[in-house]
Amino acid sequence: MARTKINNGLPTFDELIVPTVKAIQELGGSGSIEEINNKVYGIAEISDEILQIPHGEEGAVSEVDYRLAWSRTYLKKYGLLENSSRGIWVLSKADIDVTKLDHIEIVRTVRDKDKLKLPPESKISPEKIEQEVTEELDNAEEWKEHLLNVLYDISPSAFERLAQRILRESGFFQVEVTGKVGDGGIDGKGIVRVSGLLSFHVIFQCKRYKGSVTPSQIRDFRGAMQGRADKGLVITTGTFTREAIKEATRDGAPPIDLIDGEILCDKLKELRLGVETKLIESVEIKDEWFNGL
Repeated sequence: MARTKINNGLPTFDELIVPTVKAIQELGGSGSIEEINNKVYGIAEISDEILQIPHGEEGAVSEVDYRLAWSRTYLKKYGLLENSSRGIWVLSKADIDVTKLDHIEIVRTVRDKDKLKLPPESKISPEKIEQEVTEELDNAEEWKEHLLNVLYDISPSAFERLAQRILRESGFFQVEVTGKVGDGGIDGKGIVRVSGLLSFHVIFQCKRYKGSVTPSQIRDFRGAMQGRADKGLVITTGTFTREAIKEATRDGAPPIDLIDGEILCDKLKELRLGVETKLIESVEIKDEWFNGL
């Protein structure tokens, strides 16, 4: 990845390394990717305009989030981060002094470590190693880009039915798609029961487009749900601006949960709705075993 800033204010991946550690510390030592990224946005003072720059022409993630994936990868290779199969990232040490962290040194150490793993006769350059890491991250997001493009092509009513199915598979009941014109953007409703004891009426809205949901749209939706539900849910194939996220959780206002395109892809994968995960068998020959016969 080029270290040159493509846009004014767009940080390079190595400049996000220390803010990432700070973010996880503020979260108590661990956090999901979404929680960590949102923290980093504030710590690094990244504007909404910069956050909306996509990775690639029609990337499933923003350029900032893509670079943050690089930052986490380098921190993991450096030994400061660990991640679980459930997507939670954890600091490997509780007493990390961020004032002593040098992102340049971290990058240099990781690259030198990777070079040591190569056979002595190898002439692979640091640029080649960097390219391989780039491809690894690209492949991790490629399926999401494909899935979002599929979702862009289905009809609005099909997307509403998909949202209905997701909620049902997630434990909601009495889920209905209304989609009435002039209903304040409300596309459906349902009930979710927590621990078999408490029930909450939820109204949801579906936004199938590539742009970002704004705070005014969140306010309009909240106005439509007043007196009709306990909680609101907005599902989009796009993203939410930072101000929209703040508006959704504003003190004193009915809470609204947000599902953006990336979370939507992860949820479809988790529920196996139109997404199939295949495990590829890896065969390794142990030469030393045969030599010991």
